Amino acid sequence: MADVKTTKSCPICRKAAVERYRPFCSRRCADVDLNRWLSGVYAVPAEDEEQDERRDDSGEQAN
Repeated sequence: MADVKTTKSCPICRKAAVERYRPFCSRRCADVDLNRWLSGVYAVPAEDEEQDERRDDSGEQAN
């Protein structure tokens, strides 16, 4: 079977990715992604610690 590379698309603009900037298509898209990380756009939602303390061992909220 021939060794075929699948070309993924850039997660920012959906153009074909370039090996040098993989998984992006250009330096610009890589910088856009970095800016999103640094500005907190890609944040993982979390519960407040106060809410966690009000839960009992079974995971149910205590009344």
